[in-house]
Amino acid sequence: MAGRTPHGPDEARDGLREVAARRGGRDGLLAAGLRQARSGTAEEPGAWAPEVARAVGLPAAAGLGPATYFADLAAPHGTRHVRVCTATACFAARGGQHLGEIERELGVRAGSVDERRTTSLQAVHCLGYCYAGPAALDGTRPHAGHDLADQLAGRSQPRAPRIPVTDTTGVPVLLAGIVEEESAWDVWRRVATRLRPADVRGEVAASGLRGRGGAGFPVAAKWDAVARGQETVVVANGDEGDPGSYADRLLMEEDPARVLAGLAMACFACGARRGTVLVRSEYPRAITRLRDAVTRAIEAGDLADSPGASGLRPFVEVVDGAGSYVAGEETALIARLEGGRGVARPRPPYPTDHGLWDAPTVVNNVETLAAVPWIMRHGGAAHARRGAPDETGTKLVCLSERFVRPGAYEVELGVPVREIVHRYGGGLKDGHEVVALQIGGPLGGFLGADALDLPLTARALADRGAALGHAGIVAFDSGTDPYELLWHLWEFAADESCGACSPCRLGTRRGLALARDGGSPGETYGSVARLMTEASLCAFGRRVPAAVRSLARAFAPALAGWDR
Repeated sequence: MAGRTPHGPDEARDGLREVAARRGGRDGLLAAGLRQARSGTAEEPGAWAPEVARAVGLPAAAGLGPATYFADLAAPHGTRHVRVCTATACFAARGGQHLGEIERELGVRAGSVDERRTTSLQAVHCLGYCYAGPAALDGTRPHAGHDLADQLAGRSQPRAPRIPVTDTTGVPVLLAGIVEEESAWDVWRRVATRLRPADVRGEVAASGLRGRGGAGFPVAAKWDAVARGQETVVVANGDEGDPGSYADRLLMEEDPARVLAGLAMACFACGARRGTVLVRSEYPRAITRLRDAVTRAIEAGDLADSPGASGLRPFVEVVDGAGSYVAGEETALIARLEGGRGVARPRPPYPTDHGLWDAPTVVNNVETLAAVPWIMRHGGAAHARRGAPDETGTKLVCLSERFVRPGAYEVELGVPVREIVHRYGGGLKDGHEVVALQIGGPLGGFLGADALDLPLTARALADRGAALGHAGIVAFDSGTDPYELLWHLWEFAADESCGACSPCRLGTRRGLALARDGGSPGETYGSVARLMTEASLCAFGRRVPAAVRSLARAFAPALAGWDR
């Protein structure tokens, strides 16, 4: 590749990737072996990861890297493994008290296994039950509700309510298959037999569709940037890590055909013969539902049954994640799929030039791909008339447990936030007033009660220091301790920093230490915030100070000094 220094870090990285590709990494043998080894032991990764790597012909470091990085592999596993959500919505539901209750009930602290090595407990950041939290997974069985500790102890009946779903638009785009039973595969068959790839790219360009995963990049521009060839890959990013959002989980569980049909159309438009869906491990039902849907699509002739049989019909595989927020960033996601640590990579080169195993790669969010069947059925111009002038279409907005009517709502982009909160969500439970809203996950930002008249668009939210992200909305009332919430935000940032760059790795730890001290952070914090904003490798580190500033404004003057 042009611009690289001979024998520099890029050469070393590419050399390891080449070895991994030749020795089982390309077939997923390393990742599968690590998952299997971890599930049967409470030992530290050093006791088993090197042997897994050697079994597929790779050096020990190839196994130790991901095994010590990903939370699911690093955490010890007893015979019974419980994952409890400590993300923002579950924190707001009980003020974070549920974790201590569960630790006492199970007799084990989070991140450890009991003395008999029978029960282990892992704290995770979001299980997608933000509408009914707090929540936990006992193995793969979900539990949710204020009596969570009693459910896990067997004193209460286990509960895991389905996601409440409402279309507010009258003509749903994303919920078309769920509320109207519209078939996305019918659209794919018409596209594959009657249209050209350029026709699909043209309709998507006319629609104005932008990525729904947070960055908001024009979808057609990304598709146009990819080199078209047999090695091109399209990845559906189902690693929905923004606490407060469960839109991707809803689509993957309740309408997996729409996600897969959208992926097939993206492959067709980009000339790709292969597609991959990466699903977070915290969504076990979504993984099962998608794999079942792939099997049915192969039987119906809509997808290829092997890479060698692919053509107009792509071959699609479903891969599960291993517990990492940053692995939702597209270069980190690609590193995860290659069997490595899920850390962000410098750009350029961009994935559309050198992505998965150096092949041209397009990464689209699940919700983004779910909009494509509607666009191809009704036309790009029809989609462009929806939503706001510069941000077209609809969005799935997820409301947290604090609302009277929590659930997933499809809304037109541009609708006032106040309408979502009060008309659709019914305001907060027990007559409480909104003090602040978190929108788009912990790094999306916070809005105070004086900002509810803002339209739900990326631009309007950015003007207030927030971000649209996945559009999960978590509500906080006067019962929330601002400093507890500040500490919670910094703890999330420090836990989930991938550590690839010093500004983010050290800055999040410094921010957490200052938050624990309470009061004003002092003069040095301004320098830390600027360094993170200007020098972090990816958007994760750059967004943390902005999210903290928005939180400080929403809870002013209680968090004075944090608004730098």
